Order: sequence, then structure tokens, then C-alpha cells
Amino acid sequence: MRETSIFWLRVATGLYAVGLLDAMLIGLRKHSRLFRPALAAFCVGVVLHFVSIVDLTRAYHQIPVSNFYESISLCAFLIALLFLFVYWRYQFTSLRVCIFPLVFLMTQVAAMEVPVATWSNTTLRDAWLWLHILLVLLGIAALMLTAIASVFYLVQERRLKAKKPGAFYRLPPLATLDNLITRSMGFGFAFLTLGVIAATTWAFIESGTRWIGDGKITFAFFTWALCLVMIFLRSTAGWRGRKAAVMALTVLGCSAVTWAAHVGLRPLLVR
Repeated sequence: MRETSIFWLRVATGLYAVGLLDAMLIGLRKHSRLFRPALAAFCVGVVLHFVSIVDLTRAYHQIPVSNFYESISLCAFLIALLFLFVYWRYQFTSLRVCIFPLVFLMTQVAAMEVPVATWSNTTLRDAWLWLHILLVLLGIAALMLTAIASVFYLVQERRLKAKKPGAFYRLPPLATLDNLITRSMGFGFAFLTLGVIAATTWAFIESGTRWIGDGKITFAFFTWALCLVMIFLRSTAGWRGRKAAVMALTVLGCSAVTWAAHVGLRPLLVR
């Protein structure tokens, strides 16, 4: 039953991916027409997720929380159920920006408990790794643009309030800077998310489950979660100005540390 449980969990992960795409579209364009299909796929995914948990419960004769993978699977399922209840009760659709990506990634990691065959082609292995690197670098570049635009937004806002041209009188209007922040932030989140998915998939095929618990991997997930929070607060709470700038700079800093740890600079960081 364990293999059947993993199968249904992986199918649920595929369905949750539609919700992830919906959330990324919101980050990029502030709106998405994919919500209804994403919600339908999410509901079916929750049902199959439940089937997976029931299979393990019947096999073990207890609630499956005996290891990290089973625990994170159950946690993702409960978060998904809570979201569906909140949506049904309050029609709080904006919450999906945070919940859809979170549930997808948690379920993806949970579905990696059972190892698969290692790479059969070294060219494909290397190409996949380079794809991960490219996506992460694009994400960091977009976040850097977000941080710079956020700082310029603060400068321009202060200049307008003071009614003094100053040295930055040629800066774009606040609306233009705000649009740039939104777009670059959305691209940064999208690229980092795809980079994390590519990285976890590569590591799963490369070394099975040994990558779980690695400090730099944990920090990478923390950085991604911070970026997710930034997108959520930007799209739902309307964070602008100083708050948005500080958040963008924080995420950029965490991304830089994560990248440094992955390219061999970790010994310098722990001295």
C-alpha cells in the first residue's frame, strides 16, 4: 500500500501544480483567469491526497506521522483543508497566493520518500542542474531589480513629499516604479520557485532522500518561503514604500547567502 500511497500523492502534487501556476500568474500580472480550474484541480488533489493518507493509515494501523515525509504530507493536507473551509466560509480568494504554492511544495517533498532510479544519462543530469542554476540566477537578478526599484520608490516618495527636486528629479513616477516592483517581484518569485522545484527534483534523483536536513537546503526553503510571504503581503495587504523595500532587500540578502552556500563559500560563512 505504500507504493499506492506514493502514487496518489504524486498525482495530487501534479494537480496542485495548477494552483501554483495560478499563484505565479497573480505575482506577475496581479490577476489570473486560472482560479476556477486551479480550484477544481486543487479540490481533486485534496481528495487524492486524502486517499494517499488513508492507504498509509490502513497499512500502518495508525495515523502516518512516523517520519518527516509522512508528517509534512499530513500537514500539507490539513493546510489545504483549512484553505477550502476558509474559501467556502469567507470567499477569501487572495489567500490562494500563499496556500497554493506552499501546499504544492510540501506535497512534492512528501512524495519523494520512495527513491527512483538514478540518472541514466549524464548529459540530462548536467543539463537539469544547469537549468536549476539559470533559474535561480534569473530569480536573484529579478529580486535585485525589485530591491533597487523599491529604494528609488522611497527616494521619489520622499522627494515629492518635500516638494524638492533634489538629485533624483529624473526618477520615473511612483506609478511606474510601483509597476516595476510588482513585475520584477513576480518574476523573481516565479524563477525562484521553478529553481527550487528543479533543485529538489535533481537532488531526489541524484541522491534519494539524503538531501533532506542539509543546512543550506533548509535555508534555501526559508528564502523561498520569505519570497512567498513578500508576494502575499504585496498582493493582499498592499505593502508599498518602506515595508516593501525592507522586505525586498531582506529576500535579496537571503538569496545571496543561499547562493554563496551552494557554490562552495559555506566554510567562509561559518568561520
